[in-house]
Amino acid sequence: MKTKREDIRNIAIIAHVDHGKTTLVDQLLRQSGVFRANQEVLERVMDSNDIERERGITILSKNTAVYYKDTKINIIDTPGHADFGGEVERVLKMVNGVILVVDAFEGAMPQTKFVLRKALELDLPVIVCVNKIDRPEARPNEVIDEVLELFLELDANEEQLDCPFVFASAKAGHAVLEIGDSPKDMTPLFETIIDYIPAPEGDPDADTQVLISTIDYNEYVGRIGVGKIDNGTLKVNQDCVLVNAHDPEMKNRVKISKLYEFDGLNKVEVESAGIGSIVAISGIADIHIGDTICSPENPVAIPFQKISEPTISMNFIVNDSPLAGLEGKYVTSRHLRDRLFRELNTDVSLRVEETDTTEAYKVSGRGELHLSVLIENMRREGYEFAVSKAEVLYKTDENGKLLEPMEIAYVDVPDEFSGTVIEKLSNRKGELQSMSSSGGSYTRLEFSIPARGLIGYRGEFMTDTKGNGIMNTIFDGYGPYKGDIQYRKQGSLIAYESGEAITYGLFNAQERGTLFIGPGEKVYSGMVVGQNGKTDDIEVNVCKKKQLTNTRASGSDDALRLTPPRILSLEQCLEFIDTNELLEITPKSLRIRKKILDPVMRKRAERS
Repeated sequence: MKTKREDIRNIAIIAHVDHGKTTLVDQLLRQSGVFRANQEVLERVMDSNDIERERGITILSKNTAVYYKDTKINIIDTPGHADFGGEVERVLKMVNGVILVVDAFEGAMPQTKFVLRKALELDLPVIVCVNKIDRPEARPNEVIDEVLELFLELDANEEQLDCPFVFASAKAGHAVLEIGDSPKDMTPLFETIIDYIPAPEGDPDADTQVLISTIDYNEYVGRIGVGKIDNGTLKVNQDCVLVNAHDPEMKNRVKISKLYEFDGLNKVEVESAGIGSIVAISGIADIHIGDTICSPENPVAIPFQKISEPTISMNFIVNDSPLAGLEGKYVTSRHLRDRLFRELNTDVSLRVEETDTTEAYKVSGRGELHLSVLIENMRREGYEFAVSKAEVLYKTDENGKLLEPMEIAYVDVPDEFSGTVIEKLSNRKGELQSMSSSGGSYTRLEFSIPARGLIGYRGEFMTDTKGNGIMNTIFDGYGPYKGDIQYRKQGSLIAYESGEAITYGLFNAQERGTLFIGPGEKVYSGMVVGQNGKTDDIEVNVCKKKQLTNTRASGSDDALRLTPPRILSLEQCLEFIDTNELLEITPKSLRIRKKILDPVMRKRAERS
């Protein structure tokens, strides 16, 4: 017999990038008394990983729980970037409602539409929280209309259309139900959650059923499955069976060794948990997302949508350059293999495949950002390796026609740059679908473009729009191959010999193009030291010394003026490299190099 569990509410916070999800969770934690009055708390406390904190983005969804009066509210903070959209889809299976956060100035954005569609498909009730109402250019009334239009566009039913609106400033820590009310604290939002989000329901006397929606990983206890108890109860030392809706053959007998519930930012050990509780379970070695934990008497899997496929891949290769092994701690193929396969414990959108050599692994992900975050994490842990240019993953249809992943790109740019952006994206096989004015002097462009047309474009886009453009992309299935795209119009400047870069050599080389290195840096033959102004690659000797005679003083070298080198970030390096180049990554350096270092062999390979 199904019953409701009134003392629990399970919600997810969903939104477009940067609309204030994590800051909102911060305030809910602060105002529910999770922290002691004198406790020092970091801002955006949910972003636990260094890269999340530095970039101000959420990569992995996080669980937390707060108490309001006598009700426990389990909150899940989700990522906003399309590359991590797989996280959002799964997490929504654990909750009974969502808070859709919308910026009071930017309004409904592409990712808002993506996450809202997922919530409506699962028939979840939505509370709309219009955030940042204290922004000087806020326009809450127009944003309400935009959100309601979005609901209609996504075929929401009557009940979903009749959703409550809350107006908040997460940063200042207050919310109101009507614009113009005098704000105090977050109580109106807490009250709306309790009144509007349904309590979880299930049958406490039925056989146990828990769907695992996320995986956490801890070096001491291994994999930890996180999910919601749909039916029955779960106890420590209980014997269970693991089944999966996509794999009817699977029936693994397991034992629950430890059980945790969330309280604030901590996991608290419990002996047992009932319906509606979100729990973490450790002690099951090969637990995966989508598995259902059941009673052995009645193993029934809960249906679960398949995780979205990767669209882009890179080869991760053992570093074999002349400077290999000098800066990294982990350099062998065994280290690389273990680390990549360990990443699969927590990142379900990633694929790692062995290649025909033990020195290289093919790693596929949801986008450039997804893979660059992995590269940056490995680099900080002391790994040294090389990666190839990102390539998209093609498919063929039943007629043998080549298909490639397509994206919809939404671009907001100041009017004066729209011409440049349209021209650049058209060259990359983008088709302009619509063009409209979006507030003030901005134009909104919508393109359908092959995913490979966007590889290496973001940096150029920022330069073209003087940093004022905003580009968001969403995966749009597979479409017919659109033809070849020329990525890079300029060639590379390649170091001719190994040694140390010297001012005199760099001075002569800088006439040929833009340099990436300064004096005193170690180089090797075949390393890319700059970008040529013309289309072909040229070899330059940056280690060349000035020949001294008795009439020429060595001091006259000081008068040579060098243009400061262009230092590339990891993303810029990944965008710059061409198909015949690799990016060598060490904890201290990023070096671009040719795949074939020997100039004679390289010329032969190009001819053939």
